Amino acid sequence: MSTFTYAYYPGCSAMGTSAEYEASTRALCSRLGITLVEIPDWNCCGSTPAHATDHTLAGALVARNLMLAEQMPDVRGIITPCPSCLKNLKTTQHRLQRPAYRAGIEALLDYPVQSTLPVKSVLQVIAEDFGPQRVQEHVTRPLTGMKVAPYYGCLMSRPPDVMAFDDHENPVALDGLLAALGATVVPYAMKVDCCGASLALTRRDIVTSLSCRLLDAAAEAGAHAMATACPMCQMNLDMRQQQINRDNGTQFHMPVFYYTQLVGLATGYTAAEMGLDKLCVSPAGALACITPAAGPDTAPAQPREAGA
Repeated sequence: MSTFTYAYYPGCSAMGTSAEYEASTRALCSRLGITLVEIPDWNCCGSTPAHATDHTLAGALVARNLMLAEQMPDVRGIITPCPSCLKNLKTTQHRLQRPAYRAGIEALLDYPVQSTLPVKSVLQVIAEDFGPQRVQEHVTRPLTGMKVAPYYGCLMSRPPDVMAFDDHENPVALDGLLAALGATVVPYAMKVDCCGASLALTRRDIVTSLSCRLLDAAAEAGAHAMATACPMCQMNLDMRQQQINRDNGTQFHMPVFYYTQLVGLATGYTAAEMGLDKLCVSPAGALACITPAAGPDTAPAQPREAGA
């Protein structure tokens, strides 16, 4: 058994809209020797709609996954790539410490719920169990010359008493990882500000306004690209970038990578294996900034432009 074996909760977006995040996450974990054992018969965590409707029902959705993971042998914790899933898993685990809340959850599920396994993001495991130096040992094609703005989003480290990861106002775990890949990390002031999240379904104007501020800050700082760990953030900044430009009179052409895609490229995976063809904003310009002698063969397979 690997020293790093985790119960893996992929989340619903991994099955569709963030398939490239799922593929690059699995590739990265394989490269680092992290064994992912998918939680059998896992269910949706409820995302935002469930807890916005009923906290107890939302908690029951999550608690079932926690219970299933507890039954898995020889795992050191629960791991997920998605900050929204992570927040739901950790929030429910935190609330289960309250006897009245636990009783309500167990009444819905009709069985007792155990919740002793630690819950972490993939990024947290890489940052804490491995560290940038060990990741750097696997880098064969450094991203020298590419300037990247790390975007954490608003959930990865907040609220701090629940998430217990990094600094909730100025996180640096992703900064350190990107620097280990050889990229130039661009500091900017909005790396934990909200992109608008699921308001894209009901108030697109809010999302295009908030996301515009993020793209503007990254561009102003001189970034060639952004890197994120969140499927919702990536979708709002990448897929909706043409909408952002139209609504705000801007002309952004900022590629938004999943950080796992950049780690994959730097550690020897191809552009196709990392799903760069699934990015809406072409990454070609950002990849061209990589020093040729050290850069990967990263010509993406028919990258799409930002869609309406």
